[in-house]
Amino acid sequence: MSNLASIDTIKKAKSILDGVVIESPLQENARLSEKYQARVLLKREDLQQVRSFKIRGAYNKISSLGDNRSQGIVCASAGNHAQGVALSCKQLGIKGTIFMPIPTPKQKVAQVTMFGGDFTEVVLVGDTYDGAYEAAIKFSESKNKIFVHPFDDPKVIEGQATLALEILEQTNSPIDYIFVPIGGGGLISGVITVFKQLSPNTKIIGVEPSGAPSMKSSLEKGVNSTLDSIDNFVDGAAVKRVGEISFSYCKKHLDDIVLVDEGAICQSILEMYNKDAIVVEPAGAMSTASLDQYADKIKGKTVVCLVCGSNNDITRMAEIKERALLSAQLKHYFIVRFPQRAGALKEFVAEILGETDDITYFQFSKKNSKENAPAVVGVELKDKKDLAPLIERMNAHNFFGDYLNDKPDLFQFLI
Repeated sequence: MSNLASIDTIKKAKSILDGVVIESPLQENARLSEKYQARVLLKREDLQQVRSFKIRGAYNKISSLGDNRSQGIVCASAGNHAQGVALSCKQLGIKGTIFMPIPTPKQKVAQVTMFGGDFTEVVLVGDTYDGAYEAAIKFSESKNKIFVHPFDDPKVIEGQATLALEILEQTNSPIDYIFVPIGGGGLISGVITVFKQLSPNTKIIGVEPSGAPSMKSSLEKGVNSTLDSIDNFVDGAAVKRVGEISFSYCKKHLDDIVLVDEGAICQSILEMYNKDAIVVEPAGAMSTASLDQYADKIKGKTVVCLVCGSNNDITRMAEIKERALLSAQLKHYFIVRFPQRAGALKEFVAEILGETDDITYFQFSKKNSKENAPAVVGVELKDKKDLAPLIERMNAHNFFGDYLNDKPDLFQFLI
């Protein structure tokens, strides 16, 4: 364990954070416990003041800089690290410049501005975290300011590790599995640091979004590598390259890593909101969304899921619902060939759609005098088993043109 920080160092970081972070609850979730026939505990970092665990690492790192921090600091973040840095700057009375990707949800940008007040400036640049990171590094070097890395820094990792220390202090029962979201890798590194020393029998399972599998890809190659492209939907965990420290830790100590589909993440977001009254962002739902893949292994076990953040923009809910329905195979898009005659639409609704089928999208424009004219139609089903009968009826009445869900390029262009 020589490459891991000592537990005394983590305890020192915990004392530094006293009064800055709350000891977030470790709550048993009845719904998930019943579903998986296990004892499922949620570590509620969504309840921090900045609504994520990132304040831990940011404050611990900035506090460690001493007088050097007076020259000002710089960071790059997709949102949560930025809020932690902003609040740290305000509490410590230092100036910070925060670089964020242009597509960052407005809610997160607004929160950064609120937490930092007059002590921070937000600069929007680049399409992804990596673009913002490059701009931040250039700025820090040209202005001789200290760059505070969101995950690839020992002091940041020590701060995140205090979360893991809390978990072990909050339960007397052995923990069989802990599911940890992975973005850049600071959180998983902190969990590994504590659990491999204090709870070595606990299986540590890393969780990545399928659209940004930077850690899994690197582990499979045996060397830390950069992805060519990523899906930015899970903005809190979408990085092209993980940290060097976290890659080293995961390569040596991670028990397993799983990928979760963005649609499954969205379904978990909706279930936690509707059934548990818990608001989470996509990254915050990754750990609970991954449990299906371990359903057989966790029966009768004690399981911890890290709910790492809740900075979700309400304007994203329509997209979240759409992705969840698509993932559950309950939302389907077609090109429908409508006969250009009166009553064709009425016939489609009355004879083609099932009793519980619902049209949720319809785009049609009559541009010529051909016998049939195409329309893009979205249909929501109550049961995924209703899809095959629906297509059979469309074919039987000569309405079927094409199925779009399995044609991603065309699908994204039309919908």
